[in-house]
Amino acid sequence: MTSITYVWSELGGDPARLARVSTVVREGLLPARLPVRELARACVGACALAGAELGARRAGLDRVPGVRVDDGAVATAFTSERRLLVDGRAPELFAPLSRFWRTADGWVRTHANYPHHRERLLKSLDVPDDPAAVEAAMAGRSARDVEDAVYAAGGLAVALRTPEEWAAHPQAAEVAARPLVERGRLDGARARTFPDLTGTALLPAAGLRVLDLTRVLAGPVATRTLALLGADVLRLDAPGLPELPDQHTDTGFGKRSALLDLTADRRRFEELLADADVVVTGYRPGALDRFGLSPEALAERRPGLVVAQVSAWGAYGPWGDRRGFDSLVQVATGIAAVEGSAGRPGALPAQALDHGTGYLLAAGVLRALTEQSYDGGSRVVRVALARTAAWLMSGAGREAEGGEAVPGAGVWLGETDSPVGRLRYARPPVFFEGGPREWRRPPGPWGADPAAWA
Repeated sequence: MTSITYVWSELGGDPARLARVSTVVREGLLPARLPVRELARACVGACALAGAELGARRAGLDRVPGVRVDDGAVATAFTSERRLLVDGRAPELFAPLSRFWRTADGWVRTHANYPHHRERLLKSLDVPDDPAAVEAAMAGRSARDVEDAVYAAGGLAVALRTPEEWAAHPQAAEVAARPLVERGRLDGARARTFPDLTGTALLPAAGLRVLDLTRVLAGPVATRTLALLGADVLRLDAPGLPELPDQHTDTGFGKRSALLDLTADRRRFEELLADADVVVTGYRPGALDRFGLSPEALAERRPGLVVAQVSAWGAYGPWGDRRGFDSLVQVATGIAAVEGSAGRPGALPAQALDHGTGYLLAAGVLRALTEQSYDGGSRVVRVALARTAAWLMSGAGREAEGGEAVPGAGVWLGETDSPVGRLRYARPPVFFEGGPREWRRPPGPWGADPAAWA
């Protein structure tokens, strides 16, 4: 079974639709021991096919538009945060304390890009904000001890595990038992009726409103893709939890960004929810439940809603309530061990778990909307970085194939003026006949828009 066949099956798609997908294979991109290029191609291809299917449904077309997946565009998009330039300046991707550290018995990777995570890391180790002090503290402790201590303090650190060690972990068993994309129906809401499509481009999500309650990469990649396909995406963030500016710029294309306190501004949130079609969440599992934002609670207040959730480890098992990021999931699941060399851990050539899972989540939303147009029902879609990692580690449908030479990366890069400066950026890789080629608006500053639908 090829990668895209597997993904499309996991999404519940009609296998006959796969005949509408063509691929431009290019050698040398996303080089790794694991089949990263195949995973990336499959996630983007399935997302594009889900978009084409919904567009055909809404436009009353006799057949689904043809989908074209180009490895060059996909590889560039999977490294979008590295391709970004703001007024010619490249962003800082990882803070000084976000890295691998040698411990007394192995390795640990930490994530301290956000100030509150850095402070918790330093507090758990009882050291000043100095890499040399952190290095010395790590060297005297076991990797698992550091992992437990930092997580207990609310920070982020994960011990390096081999694939075999991860397979023996109870969280791995929980992850392996789940589908790549979890899909469910929450109620018997009536079939969805879409607004008429207008304009020259085929925009499957036109007229739909998406509340974006996500951070970092996977969730924002999903909502950035929905914005490309025509959705009105409104990202909401808590005023006291600022975002990294460059990260927000990279994933902010096509969206608006507003600040909203879910406690103090609860009435405003409920007004937004009443007119929403999709809610996407990317916080630690359970973190939003106290605000009445579980899928069941949301669907009860807004029947017919699609609720999409992304997490690091999955919303189940002993690590179900843990925070996590792509780099840490790579370390825990054995990917860093497989990609390492000379006794040192390695990393994938892109944050492929984040990007791949983001396109899977967008595809799940698009398929849920298509299914609603036939069968109704509020829907829930769940994905997890650790589940995407399990698929990658299993081979992700490694395919023997030839390919074309790789043209310059500039082919898949664009430039535009924006409220935050002149941007160079990765162009969207999702393409089907008649579909959009660019976002309708550039990103703006974090939290600069009103908390209102356009």
